[in-house]
Amino acid sequence: MSEQKPEFSRVRRKRQNSKANKMLNWMIAIVVLLIVLVGVKIITGGNAPDDNQAAVIDDSPEENTVLDDQDGLAESDSGETDDGDEETADNQEEGSDTAEGTVKDESEDGEQDAESSKDEKHEGTVTYSASEDAVVDETMTNTSWEPIGTSQTGNHVSRYDGSSADWKEKQKALAYATGVPESDLIFWKIKNGGSPQKSIGIVSTKDKSKKYRVYLEWVDGEGWKPTQMDILNTLDFNY
Repeated sequence: MSEQKPEFSRVRRKRQNSKANKMLNWMIAIVVLLIVLVGVKIITGGNAPDDNQAAVIDDSPEENTVLDDQDGLAESDSGETDDGDEETADNQEEGSDTAEGTVKDESEDGEQDAESSKDEKHEGTVTYSASEDAVVDETMTNTSWEPIGTSQTGNHVSRYDGSSADWKEKQKALAYATGVPESDLIFWKIKNGGSPQKSIGIVSTKDKSKKYRVYLEWVDGEGWKPTQMDILNTLDFNY
């Protein structure tokens, strides 16, 4: 065998190295490309099911319509139910408020009526009427007059002795009818009123500016009650 020349050997090695570099570069390029493709696939891989699903939906319009109708029906039913429930709740609440307001109004009206009746009973109705008696200016009655109460028990006996409990209760009833305190009255006469349970009292203020004739009636267990009062214009008459 003949020996190769050194120059030829260097050229050959250079060419071999150049080939090896090209192969290595190609391999690196292929690996990079593969990495890029894998990366793109991984990144876009999550969207693939949506695309497939979209394609299936596009291929089945009738099925979509049915599904959409069912969804719409479900939504409609749900909406109607909700609205119905809300309406029912509102109606119940409104009914409750109305009932409560009615009960409250009736209660308030009842209280007002009771108070009015109480006031009317307490204040009473005062009636004035003319009299044919020459010594009487006018005659009055008051529906609020009530028996004054009594400490007496058992069968009542009307007394005109000037000191008994019955006599003192007559004086109290006369003052009650006139509205003048007993201490400011002159008791001119207290006499029988035509029956054992009726009396008449003639009284005046101490200055005699006001003069009255009061008719009393006994109420068992409750005492003497004024029934009528004459407003007198004089004390100069036969008692």
